[in-house]
Amino acid sequence: MPYLVSGTNEYGSSNLGRGTAKVALRLARKLLREGYMDVRVCTPRGRVLQPNELDELEPSQESDMAKGQQRGNREAKKPKKEKAKVIAAAPSRKDAAWQPDLGPAKKR
Repeated sequence: MPYLVSGTNEYGSSNLGRGTAKVALRLARKLLREGYMDVRVCTPRGRVLQPNELDELEPSQESDMAKGQQRGNREAKKPKKEKAKVIAAAPSRKDAAWQPDLGPAKKR
């Protein structure tokens, strides 16, 4: 439970943990509507947010995209150089290079 929502009412205090910022924000606003005082949200990094700072927890529109749809730091990548595909089973199309004829080899 990375987010801790706490509040105090006439009967005592409540400390409730929530897994995401969206759910913690919803709970904090509910506690405020029900008349709780001193409503606070503690983030996973230890920052304590007061009721006037709760809007900072709202997720931005960019983070709603799936991981595969997000762009990296580099907007455009350099295109790869195209290579000619070589089939290993196909014979070489290169012309055979000329080699000099040295004549019959002598045996000793």
